[in-house]
Amino acid sequence: MKNVGEAREAPVGAPQEELAAVVRSDRSTRNRVARSILDHGPSTVAELAGRLGLTQAAVRRHLDALVVDDVVEAREQRVYGARTRGRPAKVFALTDCGRDAFDQSYDKLAADALRWIAEREGGPEAVAAFARARIAAQAGAYRKAIERVDPDERAEALARALSVDGYAATARSAPLPHQGEQLCQHHCPVAHVAEQFPQLCEAETEIFAELLGTHVQRLATIAHGDGVCTTFIPKISKSDHQSHHASASTAGRNPA
Repeated sequence: MKNVGEAREAPVGAPQEELAAVVRSDRSTRNRVARSILDHGPSTVAELAGRLGLTQAAVRRHLDALVVDDVVEAREQRVYGARTRGRPAKVFALTDCGRDAFDQSYDKLAADALRWIAEREGGPEAVAAFARARIAAQAGAYRKAIERVDPDERAEALARALSVDGYAATARSAPLPHQGEQLCQHHCPVAHVAEQFPQLCEAETEIFAELLGTHVQRLATIAHGDGVCTTFIPKISKSDHQSHHASASTAGRNPA
């Protein structure tokens, strides 16, 4: 990631070496704060302090600098399910500028290519077919990861496999744990392109359902301005798993 933020002021008359050390320390810490938000999604000051081993005052100081530099922004924490009493906590999320600092991609080239496909090869359906073929090509590694674990560990296995491909994914219990889990992707390498071509998100959701053997529901996406791509995975019964296992011989087919 590019270095973000300016250093705090050093004492007047401080030696040049001391000033340079202050600059390096602040930049390194701010990079850690931004990286933690990338890996874990929108975070409160307390969460960042706990993960990074810093005081909340230090985290606030670095966040203030990152906000000024348009690397992070403050948001009201989104609540899925029943809202608890009290004012929602403030969380800090990466801006588009902040994500760009981590991701040197060829967004314009990709968007231009998909636009060409849409115009020359059959419109939105052609883009959807490309999106399905693209995610199907990635799905082989995800399928192997899922097949190696027990049914109740599949979401976590998929999250680990997605993280290898740069999605910084995690799996956690849904607000009502007996209902299922949430797969959270804290980073999306193609978010800017997906803003223009939602077929990429739709194809990804389809392949998740196929891999996990159950209908899944996309609750939020980075491409639509949310801090995290969140997919709800309902709890699967034993009979559902047996049915999915029986049809595993066709699971590798391209969903297109």
